[in-house]
Amino acid sequence: MKKFLLEIHQVPDNILDEYLSYWQEYTVPKKTVLSEKDKTESYLYFVQEGIQKAYFLNDEKQHILFFSYAPSFSGLMESFLTQNPSKYHLETITSSRFLRISYKNHEKQIRKHRELETLFRIFIEKILVGLMERHHQLLAHNIETRFKTFAKRSPHLFQLVAQKDIASYLRIDATNFSKLYNSVQI
Repeated sequence: MKKFLLEIHQVPDNILDEYLSYWQEYTVPKKTVLSEKDKTESYLYFVQEGIQKAYFLNDEKQHILFFSYAPSFSGLMESFLTQNPSKYHLETITSSRFLRISYKNHEKQIRKHRELETLFRIFIEKILVGLMERHHQLLAHNIETRFKTFAKRSPHLFQLVAQKDIASYLRIDATNFSKLYNSVQI
């Protein structure tokens, strides 16, 4: 995790080591709901192993917002950062191993160390850029382009995540997704 954070922004070792001392190991089986709609996200997770999905329900159907997997952060950021109830769910797809930090400890360290605040500002900027790119892909690209872009970026997920979940994430109906899956070389 230290290497991951230092790739975002350089922070002195003593400050980063202090911050990392607040992170605790956390392991859960597959299909564990980590966070629920209308609840406030209490933890920021760093994925060491496994795959998770964030989604919302509409007419009992899951609409996938994102997948998270190692090495990356996970959690319902809008709820964690604002400490307001979330509109979404976060669930493990596979057994997952994390490091996690409570909001209280994270906020205490961010307020104490300007370098950590800068690190997380840069991280949130990267999330914003990624969200803008995702919106552009959904609005400007056809289903085949979205499928190929996903296949290039995350080919391993085709073996680990249900096709219905990937189709939902890409906003492609199941029939068209199946045709693409069988016709486009991954």
